[in-house]
Amino acid sequence: MTTPSTRATGTVLDRIVADRRERLAEDRRAVSEEALLDLATTLPGQSVDFASRLRQGRHASPATAALRLIGEVKRASPSKGVFDADLDAARQARRYAAAGASAVSVLTEPTFFAGHIADLRAAREEFGDDLDRPALLRKDFLFDPYQVREARANGADALLLIVMMLEPAALADLIALTHEEGLEALVEVHDESEVEAALAAGARVIGVNNRDLRDFREDLGTFERLARCVPAGTTLVAESSIHTAEDARRMAAAGAHAILVGEALVRSGDVEAKAHELMLVGERVAS
Repeated sequence: MTTPSTRATGTVLDRIVADRRERLAEDRRAVSEEALLDLATTLPGQSVDFASRLRQGRHASPATAALRLIGEVKRASPSKGVFDADLDAARQARRYAAAGASAVSVLTEPTFFAGHIADLRAAREEFGDDLDRPALLRKDFLFDPYQVREARANGADALLLIVMMLEPAALADLIALTHEEGLEALVEVHDESEVEAALAAGARVIGVNNRDLRDFREDLGTFERLARCVPAGTTLVAESSIHTAEDARRMAAAGAHAILVGEALVRSGDVEAKAHELMLVGERVAS
């Protein structure tokens, strides 16, 4: 497999990737690829099909929900600062599961988002042998095969790949490796050309980021526009800038199968009530 490579974006991604490269070298020294194989054998339970969860939900998902929810374990972000420095990943994942979330996104990037790979494993261990658990997504800035295997070894069912930061050949290689490892890739796009690149590389699940990483401007119209470029059969996720039921209705009407929400849930005083609001429980959405 060709060694994946990143490309300059002129955004905050460049600083994050530079930092991630340094940490990757440290991670390799601390845990070899052989050790990752051993770690994978100690995971509890079975893997979960990420795309199926986003389309079909869980037994615990509200029967009348119009949208599936990916709840995000997120302590901080470069654009919004610290949300909750003491957020317990396993406990928050359990809250999302109890609220009926179909998946849980765990941010594992340490410098800018205050996450850690141990948060992912803690979430997986929290669910034990539960066959109805949410699918687990590793959300990070991934560009190397080691990171894919590290995700699998620590309990991920899926991982995030960002089209903007990856060379086309690297994106295709990483998607292929992700599938070989038994995981799914949530392939993130920001514009029409990135949708084309994602589909050409073999993406089966596409996430549209409503936040422009050049200036952090938020626009739900981004999903509404790009969803029309995605062929039927592709699972669609709306990411970022979703705070209210009205926001969620717009995403559902535009064709989203699921929404990924972090800040609104982490800041909520009642995770279950907010989750049900954003899943549009009891509503029908025209599309």
